Amino acid sequence: MTSLEDTENWLPLDGLEPGFDANRAPLSRALAGREFELVLDAGVRIRHGFTEDRTTWELDTDALGARRGEDAYQAFEVDDELFYVQFQHEHDPREAVSLILDLRHGRTLSVLSRIGPRDQRPTVVTQEFHPGVIDGIEPTGAPPEPTTDLLGRRVLWSYSRAHHYEHVYLTEQWYTFVCHSGPERGLADTDACAYYRLRPGIYLFAWREKVVPCAAVTVADHRLFRSHGALFGLSGDGQDTTHFTFGAHGRLLSQTILPELP
Repeated sequence: MTSLEDTENWLPLDGLEPGFDANRAPLSRALAGREFELVLDAGVRIRHGFTEDRTTWELDTDALGARRGEDAYQAFEVDDELFYVQFQHEHDPREAVSLILDLRHGRTLSVLSRIGPRDQRPTVVTQEFHPGVIDGIEPTGAPPEPTTDLLGRRVLWSYSRAHHYEHVYLTEQWYTFVCHSGPERGLADTDACAYYRLRPGIYLFAWREKVVPCAAVTVADHRLFRSHGALFGLSGDGQDTTHFTFGAHGRLLSQTILPELP
């Protein structure tokens, strides 16, 4: 009998990939032919240009290890003029970028996911969050910022007809997943996470797993319960990387409201 407590037998990331993207939204080509200059709160400027399937980028600093590059990307239109862009660096396949472009409000949020050594703790994949503005678009509304809006929610996310996961949003730093259907059925864990409010009802939710060496960045519309995301980490051999996008339809199961406590 397989012990669910034996994490040595957990499915590697490349083993999960087949079929996991069945509910992925259509890719958007709306950014093709456009250029943007992002000014991050950290003081870094990044210029992005887009074709139908490639993005060029140039930094005004070499702090990230390279000043310019070109990568294949995938983009999803989450809401009107709100785009989620995902790409893996070709100059360094152990880095992936999740980029939020809010062209209506002139806001941006960049998430850099980086794979470290296989024995790195507490997680092999780390994430950095960099909010900012889009030069040339007057910033309006609230900037992307950490939020507690989702705490207490239990949501069932369906990535395909076979892959169903429950998310329980516990605290500002932790969430629990439970797989109810699919190759990981019966598995559950509590992992580190981060939440950012992008627009009212729309959130970036990211997590870093400690058993499987991977991390995810998702953008979820909790008004429609529609999610877009990417998983990134080490393959089962511990050497190659696995990087793929996915989508999910969700259902709110419950909302816990704590009484006022001292």
